[in-house]
Parts: sequence; C-alpha cells; structure tokens
Amino acid sequence: MFPTKDYRQIRADILRDIANQLPAAAVGDDSDFAMRANATASAIEGLYQHQQWIARQILPDTADSDFLERHAMLRGITRKPAAAATGAIQFTGLVGTVVPLATEAKTNGAITFVTTAEGIIGIGGTVSIAAQASVAGLSGNQPAATPLVLVGAPAGIQSNASIATMTGGVDIESDASLLARLLIDIRLPPAGGAPHDYDAWALEVPGVVDAYIFTQRRAANSIDVVIEAEGGAPSAQLILDVAAHIESVRPCCADVLVMAPTFVPVDITAVLALSGITLVDATTLINARLSSYFSALHVGDSVPRSKLITLMMEVSGVLDVNLTAPAVNIAILADSTHSQIAQIGVVTLT
Repeated sequence: MFPTKDYRQIRADILRDIANQLPAAAVGDDSDFAMRANATASAIEGLYQHQQWIARQILPDTADSDFLERHAMLRGITRKPAAAATGAIQFTGLVGTVVPLATEAKTNGAITFVTTAEGIIGIGGTVSIAAQASVAGLSGNQPAATPLVLVGAPAGIQSNASIATMTGGVDIESDASLLARLLIDIRLPPAGGAPHDYDAWALEVPGVVDAYIFTQRRAANSIDVVIEAEGGAPSAQLILDVAAHIESVRPCCADVLVMAPTFVPVDITAVLALSGITLVDATTLINARLSSYFSALHVGDSVPRSKLITLMMEVSGVLDVNLTAPAVNIAILADSTHSQIAQIGVVTLT
C-alpha cells in the first residue's frame, strides 16, 4: 500500500523545506509560515484521504454500501429487499361474528399484525385468519401462541388474540451477504445450469441464507435444492418462492426439487462446577452461546462434544463441565439420501 502522511507529518515537511530554503525564516508555531503550513497540510491530508476512499471503492470487498451495490448491479445482482412475516392469527368471539379484513393486533412489544382476509367466528368461538406483519423484517417472526391485543376490537370479538403461525420475515440483505453473492458470481460465473447456478438462483430469493445442491439423487437429470432460512426452517411459502424462481431460469429437462433440510435436535445435558456465578446466570449465558453456535451450523455440519464443552467452559465462572449428553460426537449426514442440519434441543444443566 502506498504510504500517505498525516497532517502533522505534512506540516513538518513544509516547514522543514521553508527553513532549508530560507534559513532566517521564522517557522515557529505562531509564525506566518506556520499558519500557511497548517492550512496547506490540512488540505493535502484531505486529498490523501479522498484518494484512499476512491481506492477502497474500486474493489467490491472494500467498497462502501452504495458502491458495493453498483459493483453488484454490473452483474445483474441486486440487494434482496426486506420481507414481512406472514401466517395466521387466532381470534376468539361470538359464533357468527365477522372479523373484518385489515383488523390490527399488537404484541406486548408493539409489533403490529394485520389480517389479509376476513373470517367468521366458527363453532367453538374461534377462527384462524391469514395475516402479516405490518412492517417487514425479522421482528415479525413470532412463535405460536404469542399473545396479541386487538387495536379497536370489533363488536363480538374479544380484544385478546394469539399468533397461530408467523414466519418468513427477513431484514434487508446485509452488505456481507450481498458481497458473498457477488464473489460467487465472480469466481463461478453462470454456466447454463451447473450446480453452482442453482445455488446462486436460490440465494437470489429473499429469506434464503444458504443453499445446498445435490445432483442425480433421484434420477440422472435431478437437482435437489436444500435451502436454509433466516432463523430456522424455511416456510412452505419460501420453498414455493424458490421453486418458482428456479423454474423461471433453469434450463429445460432439469428435474428440480426444492426442499427444507431435516433438522436433527441435539439434547445437551451437563453437570457444571461453578465459582462466583449462580446456576441460573450460568444457564442463561451458556444457552446464549449454544444457541449462537447452532444457529451458525449448516447442512452436514457435525457437532463434536469437545466444541460443546468449550462453549460452556468459555463462560466466566464455569470451572469444569461433565457432559453426559450427547455421549458421542453427533454426525450430521449430507449424502444421497440425507440433508440434515443440527438443531439445539433440550438443554439441562445442573
């Protein structure tokens, strides 16, 4: 890298040169020459900084967000937009009461959901109605049975409701993800239906964070595309979206099947030796580390016992770990018949 000088070095060089040319010149901090050197050095440093910024934009892996997008657009790659979570809300009320379209309900955290259809309270006093998050993003993904409060409950409808299902919400694509897709395109250019093309096509769909391509598992012309979604299993809608997108770009005669991986829960049981930390606090910290570890696993990534022990031992105050489950390293299969991914199961710490 070309070395550039900072303001103080440039200012010192200017004053040195003046002193060399005019030995009698006053170059002290309060001199006229010093004032001029201050201004000139500041301007030159700004020019150096601008040149360094320009140099960073030349390569996509060091470019700022807007220039990264321009690099990607030259190859027909655009940043994936955020998507709103979709699913259903369960309402309770008087039998026969209509729940109108666009009925709003909020979580305790003020995340709002809106019905996308109307429904009628059925026998039993409940009905499940299609809905979506009012704002796109991961925050819309909520577990089943999450309590909701209606915003202005219609007559005959209870003000309390709950989530039936709500998945598929994703944030706008990050710079890291966009750069990864761009680098794949640079290193593995489109090849008319090669396995890496299916990987790239799947990653173009919002919500897909990784894809695994298996060829000739079902037949000579078969392509199995196993997709991973943000935050867990891909929804049925995401699988349909990926299948539709690949169908629109794939070469003829390819037998393409898009699917979710098979999740293998890994139950963890351990006895801890602690010092200076309570079991409750240790459990909270360990669960956070384990969850982060499992969320970063991909199809075919095995789970070694030593890694689980290390994650627990890294928590301050944990002196020793006797891991009783799993008893052996967990082998996760990715072969002609399996597309497995490890998932955290029940964690029991004593």
